[in-house]
Amino acid sequence: MSSSSAESTAFRSALEVVRSVEPRVAAAIGAELTDQRESLKLIASENYASPATLLAMGNWFSDKYAEGTVGRRFYAGCQNVDTVEALAAEHARELFGAAHAYVQPHSGIDANLVAFWAVLADRVEAPALRRAQARHVNDLTEQDWYALRRELGNQRMLGMSLDAGGHLTHGFRPNISGKMFDQRSYGTDPATGLIDYDKVAETAREFKPLILVGGYSAYPRKVNFRILREIADSVGATFMVDMAHFAGLVAGKVFTGDFDPVPHAHIVTTTTHKSLRGPRGGMVLCGPELADQVDRGCPMVLGGPLPHVMAAKAVALAEARRPDFADYAQRIVNNAQALADGLLRRGAKLVTGGTDNHLVLIDVTSYGLTGRQAEQALLDSGIVTNRNAVPQDPNGAWYTSGIRIGTPALTTRGLGTAQMDETAELIHTVLGQTTPGAGADGTASKAKYVLDDAVAEKVSQRAGELLAAFPLYPSVELS
Repeated sequence: MSSSSAESTAFRSALEVVRSVEPRVAAAIGAELTDQRESLKLIASENYASPATLLAMGNWFSDKYAEGTVGRRFYAGCQNVDTVEALAAEHARELFGAAHAYVQPHSGIDANLVAFWAVLADRVEAPALRRAQARHVNDLTEQDWYALRRELGNQRMLGMSLDAGGHLTHGFRPNISGKMFDQRSYGTDPATGLIDYDKVAETAREFKPLILVGGYSAYPRKVNFRILREIADSVGATFMVDMAHFAGLVAGKVFTGDFDPVPHAHIVTTTTHKSLRGPRGGMVLCGPELADQVDRGCPMVLGGPLPHVMAAKAVALAEARRPDFADYAQRIVNNAQALADGLLRRGAKLVTGGTDNHLVLIDVTSYGLTGRQAEQALLDSGIVTNRNAVPQDPNGAWYTSGIRIGTPALTTRGLGTAQMDETAELIHTVLGQTTPGAGADGTASKAKYVLDDAVAEKVSQRAGELLAAFPLYPSVELS
């Protein structure tokens, strides 16, 4: 039996079993595959995991409780969980050149929380407890604990601002990180959109953070992590990097030297999907000095680990260690730059004027639109993106003035630079033919828009033709 027929048989059989219990769920799963096959997916944080990775999640590991770490579980019978967790950690260490890898986090925010609390425990909690114990000979009063809680909850974090491309989990109020830390942001140069490292250093000297965070979710350029580490060292801060978006570019050795965060950061977090092309989940990398604290992520922050997802992480990380992954990572960047060039030639305005990584940020105010209007008009035309703030965004974080697009998913399907130029034409056509709409009271709306159905249909049809030459999961047929 060939590999492709084995994969089709596996997924068809799985859906038949699901259908026998709840046919609506089976139908939704099948519909999702159809939708993904037919949509021009340009969401920078999404990708397509391999059939092997997907199949690794649907198994008996889901039935296991496995609190603790390899060899130190709070439940018996976890020898097989130990195997897959150890394999995932081994692949992660080898792939990224890290001394220690913790593969239990369920998501990127979980990974960040583990990192934050590991740093707090190492830098604040342990010294504070030692001081309290010295004063009170291990007899801490409620007032002592109150003072300790205030000390833990009054630390400072410096990270990239949301409108410059930072992430909610880097200390912003809507997220728990913003309630844990006194947060300040560094932005980008208003003229160029690039990080001003001298300004970051100035802010760090003034603010004196416990943690300096590098990393982004919507910054289209490389970051010099050597310089940020020097800034962190100059103020005695722990340097943490969230590489969730660009982990695949690090794994594929597109980002090396000053642009590889692992040799420079005290602690690194990431998701395992996005450009790394694995299952939805998180991971923490660190040196030996923080390893013990990081391994306390469960129960410090996490509930029980998800062994079936750790199994899938092991598979995806093994795939990323293959030579062809480096070629894939380079093609992601080539495609993003071709997409940016195609948009620029057609008159689009891009934040920073281009890209060095996997994403492009379009300032759609040049089309007279808000991000929300552009996002929906593109969706009507078969192009899936997400709205995003731009630096000093006049429309705020809900309506926004930008559209973030990325190339990891289309690169997985096999599209190349020629197809990126055509994709740029389709995007420009939709945005150029869309106009702002009016609300029910006749006033200008930041959400309503007008796009001729014929234009949307024509673009959607062409997008479908483009994708037909690059089938998604060609080895999987459900009927």
